Amino acid sequence: MATSKISWTHTDEAPALASYALLPVLRACVKGTGIEVEAKDISLAGRIIANFPERLRPEQRIPDALSELGALAQTPAANIIKLPNISASIPQLMAAIRELREKGYDLPDYPEEPKTDEERALQARYAKVLGSAVNPVLREGNSDRRAAKSVKRFAQKNPHKMMKPWPASGSKARVAHMDGGDFYGTETSVTLDRPARVRIEFAAPGGATKVLKERLDLLAGEVLDSAVMHVSALRRFYAAQIEVAKKEGLLLSLHLKATMMKVSDPVLFGHAVSVFYAEALGKHAGLLKEIGANVDNGLADVIEKLGKLPPERSGLVLADIEAVYAKQPAIAMVDSRKGITNLHVPNNIIVDASMPNVVRDGGGMWNREDKLKDTLAMIPDRCYAPVYQAMIEDCQKHGQFNPATMGAVSNVGLMAKKAEEYGSHDKTFIAPAAGTIRIVDEAGKVLLAQPVEPGDVFRACQTKDVAIRDWVKLAVTRARASGSPAIFWLDEGRAHDREILRKVERYLPEHDRSGLDIRVMKPVDAVKFSVERSRRGEDTISVTGNVLRDYLTDLFPILELGTSARMLSIVPLLEGGGLFETGAGGSAPKHVEQFLKEGHLRWDSLGEYCALVPSFELIAARDGNRTAALLAETLDTAIGKYLENARYPSRKVREIDNRGSTFYLAEYWIQALAAQTKDAGIAARMAGAAKALAENEAKIAAELLAAQGAPADVGGYYMPDPAKAGKALRPSPTLNAIIDAL
Repeated sequence: MATSKISWTHTDEAPALASYALLPVLRACVKGTGIEVEAKDISLAGRIIANFPERLRPEQRIPDALSELGALAQTPAANIIKLPNISASIPQLMAAIRELREKGYDLPDYPEEPKTDEERALQARYAKVLGSAVNPVLREGNSDRRAAKSVKRFAQKNPHKMMKPWPASGSKARVAHMDGGDFYGTETSVTLDRPARVRIEFAAPGGATKVLKERLDLLAGEVLDSAVMHVSALRRFYAAQIEVAKKEGLLLSLHLKATMMKVSDPVLFGHAVSVFYAEALGKHAGLLKEIGANVDNGLADVIEKLGKLPPERSGLVLADIEAVYAKQPAIAMVDSRKGITNLHVPNNIIVDASMPNVVRDGGGMWNREDKLKDTLAMIPDRCYAPVYQAMIEDCQKHGQFNPATMGAVSNVGLMAKKAEEYGSHDKTFIAPAAGTIRIVDEAGKVLLAQPVEPGDVFRACQTKDVAIRDWVKLAVTRARASGSPAIFWLDEGRAHDREILRKVERYLPEHDRSGLDIRVMKPVDAVKFSVERSRRGEDTISVTGNVLRDYLTDLFPILELGTSARMLSIVPLLEGGGLFETGAGGSAPKHVEQFLKEGHLRWDSLGEYCALVPSFELIAARDGNRTAALLAETLDTAIGKYLENARYPSRKVREIDNRGSTFYLAEYWIQALAAQTKDAGIAARMAGAAKALAENEAKIAAELLAAQGAPADVGGYYMPDPAKAGKALRPSPTLNAIIDAL
């Protein structure tokens, strides 16, 4: 029997810990079926280690699994289960390096402010693992992201309890964005009529040029954009909103994505920190520069660097920082008990995770007194900010959504071939002086240009024609399969969207659209249309670009399901393989924190369970493996039973957690395999295990619960020790014996 491979990604935090419980079950169930499950380490720690083989001992070196999977994704053989991973910010990168060095890995420190060519080269080398390092490599197809029907039915039948009412007395919550000088307002875009090799350069007023990117190869039909964020306008915006929040008594909050937009958004974040704390940071600017404090890494970096000083010196600065809070508006808190503000760390304010919670929490965020308060949410750029404002206005008018009755808003997302902004990292630059940043072809022709001032943030991004064409095809396919309207969210007022719209109008006629409802709407109109349908219990497909794909597949699932971790993203790869993305990792750090403190892992692996179903179905269809179809069918049955019996993790210690959930999923799956009549051999192999699990159910559940209530030791945060993690995540000897015997 030929072997079919499923590549299971070893990632980070809670999903990685949960895999220690799930993978033994998965491997036991597929043994002897011609299916192999191989783990590929694409964790942040793994990516760092793979990047420095020459500095490590032979036994410490690991292959570059991300590059291997990237190559695999461009073949028909790809069958990849992609779990959520850390899109690392610089503070996370530095923390991971510290942990690895403590474990004996001879890794260089990250140079925050490189002064030599060697340090600049080292910074560039580390940049390969920062931000959205994983997704652009693996996403060689477009995204079909939705909740499985069984998951959506269960959510409506058992609505989550996290929705908070919008105040009957009225809410003053709103989103504030810039009205000029942002990426939206400055964007220019062009579609190439022929292949081109271009460079990105900075041109000074006197004519001198500096090459920022030596070479960029473009294809015919490719959409190329440029945009700039003028920091002077950005800082005026921040200062104005601080005054508005103070005047109106609103809680001030900032929402960016410094993890994915790893070059641009940390800078935008740093300007917010420096404007808000201007009085204190300006007073001590010389000292802070001396100790290497970097506001782009947040207030936490300033406080950490102050630790280098004697208490009498650092105390003066800390006192001045504390005094700022008496003069500025109240600021949103990430953790009021620990004094962690919205401006402490850039990776704490991920917009697609934070803004849905504002809607869910009735327009409020948490203040220093740990109470919800109406927020003024700053989202500087206008490309996507108005979508959230439209959601808030709808709730202010109609009240909170009802998860028991609201329809689904699924998504078809344009992301193949590093499409759009999330592929802009290697083409994002901070202007060194006043001048022009331009994109120039080999003949010297300027394709796009942006005037800049010192510190302005320039970005360029690409969207390949093959990706757009496939995206249109996937949208029509989903509309046909679901019977729901498919809405292209495109804004003619935005340069990039105008180019994309021309291609949509060109490629839609290639498909049979008879009986389908396919429309193009501006994002604000599209969200209003989708929300109106959702309130009536009707489903809608959002067909969007890469960033809106990311934002909407958190926004609506958090409202509908209580979490985006229960979503399934099926990515039909352009070369015929499949990528199956699971869940969302925004809350994973808090899950790990609880597990290490209380031995309770509340991560819900339902996304992983659901992703395995189409993964098996791909093997059945592509490789003719009938057993794979049986595995998919019985696993789907087990998932239904898992939901019906509410075997998902509780948030509270000494109640069922991820390990208990995986146990029940295993029991239901093995019982379904034993009961089926299509393959007598499998039924016979599973019969003993099914019987043993049923007879020992209470004992196993008790053993799993007994493992909770005390701190757990997994040997590391970014790089857990496999032996310790395996012991902590498989604490039931009875369950282990049954699974291992298979």
